[in-house]
Amino acid sequence: QVNLVESGGGLVQPGGSLRLSCAASGRTFGDYAIAWFRQAPGDEHRWVAAVTARGDTTRYTESVKGRFTVSRDNTLNTVFLQMNNLKPEDTAIYYCGATTRQLGLQYLRLSDVSYWGQGTQVTVSS
Repeated sequence: QVNLVESGGGLVQPGGSLRLSCAASGRTFGDYAIAWFRQAPGDEHRWVAAVTARGDTTRYTESVKGRFTVSRDNTLNTVFLQMNNLKPEDTAIYYCGATTRQLGLQYLRLSDVSYWGQGTQVTVSS
């Protein structure tokens, strides 16, 4: 069992930055890759980024490459999503999810995720 809690969302102007955190409880956190998804109003959940269980490999959707960085600290049971140069189209609820998949994380589907956080709102607006 892994419980995930996201934090760090908020309102930011275009070009600004936010750092989201996904804090996990559970002894097996280090066995799971962690993915970030987002859901904009009226849209479906879309995969954003992922990091493997050991933190040695990361993957990003094309629209956030060069702007977002995903990392993890397994000693803190926490995964981070650093978001820079934010754009209005990044506005969404951001969710972290834990998956046992380690390969092909760029093709992750919602059904591949075993545990979800409750989400944190990110709003990019002037």
